[in-house]
Amino acid sequence: MSAFGAVPSLLRLARAGFVMAREGALRLVDPIDLPPAARTLVGLGRLIERRSARDGAEGLARALQRLGPSYVKLGQFLATRPDVVGIQTARDLERLQDQVDPFPQELAEAAIAEALGAPLSSRFTHLGPPVAAASIAQVHRATVSDAFGERVVAVKVLRPGVTHRFGRDLQAFFRIARLIERFAPKTRRLKPVVVVETLARSVAIEMDLRLEAAALSEIAENTAADPGFRVPAVDWERTARGVLTMEWIDGVKLSDRAGLAAAGHDLPALGRHVMQTFLRHAMRDGFFHADMHPGNLFVDAAGGLVAVDFGITGRLGMKERRFLAEILHGFIVRDYRRIAEVHFEAGYVPPEQSVDEFARALRAIGEPIHSRTADQISMAKLLTLLFEVTELFQMQTRPELLMLQKTMVVVEGVARSLDPKLDMWATAAPVVREWLERNLGPIGIAENAVDELRQLARGIAAGPELLLRLERISVDLEEVVHGGLSYSEDSIQAIVGGVRRAAFWSNLALVVLALGVVVYLFR
Repeated sequence: MSAFGAVPSLLRLARAGFVMAREGALRLVDPIDLPPAARTLVGLGRLIERRSARDGAEGLARALQRLGPSYVKLGQFLATRPDVVGIQTARDLERLQDQVDPFPQELAEAAIAEALGAPLSSRFTHLGPPVAAASIAQVHRATVSDAFGERVVAVKVLRPGVTHRFGRDLQAFFRIARLIERFAPKTRRLKPVVVVETLARSVAIEMDLRLEAAALSEIAENTAADPGFRVPAVDWERTARGVLTMEWIDGVKLSDRAGLAAAGHDLPALGRHVMQTFLRHAMRDGFFHADMHPGNLFVDAAGGLVAVDFGITGRLGMKERRFLAEILHGFIVRDYRRIAEVHFEAGYVPPEQSVDEFARALRAIGEPIHSRTADQISMAKLLTLLFEVTELFQMQTRPELLMLQKTMVVVEGVARSLDPKLDMWATAAPVVREWLERNLGPIGIAENAVDELRQLARGIAAGPELLLRLERISVDLEEVVHGGLSYSEDSIQAIVGGVRRAAFWSNLALVVLALGVVVYLFR
């Protein structure tokens, strides 16, 4: 970016800095770690604080709200990173609301027609006014008529110009992150620039509604056999990058407790169902709805749970799922040594740390839990304390686990709002036990063995191609050497021979291993 082109970005940074200072967000900054120039700047900023400013975290939330949708999205994202902003600040940022005024109906209709590449009337018989609006998109109720008859659908459409606006603000975020890394060296371990890059990827995914449709489709496949849970069906014919059309959901929001009670739903049973559904998706499928607040959860007439708005999702690999299952089970049975071992086996804690000392730290977390009644135990708080302790043992930040922890906080809050006396451990135990038995029992061991054999077969099949590649490398190496490097002919032949011998012994080892497995299986 040229110096002239950077001027608008710098002006936006100046405005953001003024608003942050005015609202008291600079109270979060520790000037001791700053160079003199930056310390002076923070001191001057503190002079223009509002007299009513008392708390830096609240001030940051107010400032982000004032700065607009892009900054609200930044705040919501930082709420998932307590390792970066601190636990209390993350909690304050969780209260940020992404509710904005809807854009005009005529703009929505034009955007839908452009995204679908067809006149609106050819795709919808009616498009109603917006029923919900956020920083990236808004939702309309509409009707369609086709071979399946007439039906009601929900149409989600991106705000016009939102991609350009977020891209412009993200440039400012990157500049802020670089300044933080430059002037506050202690923050470099938190990788502020990487944090903004993650936010940029998240926003890019949210702004392609085809990806949200794909998430809906994947969740629908994963949960096809699950009783009492579903997601809206996607209308792919009326879905594009800027438009998502899906089944309209009629039901009672989980935020409407009075409505749920009036409809005759069993609130404690719903609380258990919400918690078990989330854990099942996270542990069994490794793919979960990461924005399960009450406004995104409905109960239909049949009493089933319906989840909507899959703009934010989380994914866990098998290692993370095993980690989650074993630490939850370990705390349930008070096996702190095993919990510590799981951390080391997963590579989350450096091997030079002490397993015994780590187990003792975990005991300090777990034992107070068992002295309380079941309804006083918070699984989400347990994970928060766990991440605090792991910092003492140099555990690397795991963004996927932080997303899991943040979602669990929300889900636990929803479940307890339906049943304040809910026993989280008794509720989670069947799901955790089912996963452990399925994946670490005989069936899981057999499936892992089959996967290993499949990978071995692929390795053997790739042997000839590997030899060809090594042959090409050796020829290229000879050409490079003959092209001017002063190596003797004997050196060249030694290098080529070494490469070929390595290829021969590698393939021989694969063949011997494969034969051994075959003999073992058919003896």
